[in-house]
Amino acid sequence: MNEIGKRVTGLQHIGLPTNDMEATLAFYQSLGFTLAHQADNDGERVCFLQLAGVCIEAYENGRAVGRAGAIDHIALDVDDIEAAWEAVRAAGYPTREEAIRTLPFWERGVRFFNIQGPNGETVEFGQIL
Repeated sequence: MNEIGKRVTGLQHIGLPTNDMEATLAFYQSLGFTLAHQADNDGERVCFLQLAGVCIEAYENGRAVGRAGAIDHIALDVDDIEAAWEAVRAAGYPTREEAIRTLPFWERGVRFFNIQGPNGETVEFGQIL
């Protein structure tokens, strides 16, 4: 296993943009998901929904395409964000950020960075603090 893979501990969440948070919440809650956390990110409402080890990060940005292909990113949980950052950079993947970023999500925040996959998808590496 390479250095990047050694840092990944599992799927953290799937990023889903929405134009209607209430409809999104109602739909996923009807499937059994529960609202685990919600926050505001620069004016965008963000909700994390969980069910059986699956977490969806829904965020209301008004730009969701509303068709197949609407998933924006896949976030991988890592055990050491600094080590993951170094491993990704050493492997030559271009990062979308100049440095690891922090958001006030969850109880103590989350640190993360992103790379782009071969299909234009975003792959996020994150460590919930």
